[in-house]
This record gives sequence, structure tokens and C-alpha cells, in this order.
Amino acid sequence: MPMDSKYIEQLLEKYWACETSLEEEQQLKLFFTQSEVPAHLKEAAPLFLYFQEQSRKQLTDVSFDQHVKGQLQQKPKAKSVAWIYNGARIAAGVAVVFVAIHFVRQEVRKTYPPEVVDTYSDPKLAFEETKKALMMISKGFGRAQKETSKLKLFNEAEEKVQGKDKKQEVTI
Repeated sequence: MPMDSKYIEQLLEKYWACETSLEEEQQLKLFFTQSEVPAHLKEAAPLFLYFQEQSRKQLTDVSFDQHVKGQLQQKPKAKSVAWIYNGARIAAGVAVVFVAIHFVRQEVRKTYPPEVVDTYSDPKLAFEETKKALMMISKGFGRAQKETSKLKLFNEAEEKVQGKDKKQEVTI
């Protein structure tokens, strides 16, 4: 029975959109297996001819069946091997990180000055030197205190001037 090419075009559009039923796909297979296919539909014909050929094929090779059955009967490989392999990879990564940290810390230590060490072995001499250093600081504080007293006088004078200005503004 010859089919209408417009109907086949509609079925092909549905087929490419994955919306055909099994009966409609069977109609397409039948149409493309006939000898006369319109020229504008010939590009889809090889696909349906391939499906037709593959449906006729049968697996008669006994070795294939035995191979598949053998694969199914084999026990799966031990997962412990995979765990050991993955564990070794992780351990190697961690070891590399620790070694890198160790070398970086050594380089950082080289850049810092050595720790302060006692420079005096005699405690009395150390005490005298400490006293001298504290006296120098004390003299510096004394000078700073004199300078701040000058600032205090300046601040008081400024407040008096501002106070007079405020009183003058109020009386105006």
C-alpha cells in the first residue's frame, strides 16, 4: 500500500522529536524498506534500513555466549585493592604537604633574627646597666613633661580667649 509522502514527512518530524508510537515507527520502517522512496526523503532511508538489518541479525556465536556467562560468573575484584591504592595516593599527597611545610618553616626561621639571649653573665652588672637605661628614659620623660606643661598653659590661655569671645557674643 503506497503511503502519502506528506504523512511520512509528518511522521518523520514526530520521530525526530521522539513523539512517535511503536506503530508509527513500524510504518516508517515499512515505508523506507520499499524500493521506491521519494528523493526528498532518501536521506532518512539508510537509518531505517540499518534498523531493519539489525533486527534480522541473530547472535549464533557460541563463544560470545560463553564469554558473557563467564564475565557474569566471575566474582568482582576485591575492593580492598582499590582502597589500598587510593589510601597510598592520599598518604603520598599528605607526605608531600608535610615535607613542603617543613622546608618552608626552615626558610622562614632563617629570615628571623635569633632570639634574644642574655648578654650579661654577672647579675650585678646587668642591674647597673638596666638602671642606666631607665634613668635615660626617666630624663626623657622629664623633658616631655616640661613641654606638656607649656602646652597646658597655651590651652588655658586659649580657653580664656574663647571664654571672653563667648561673653562678648552674648552681650551684643
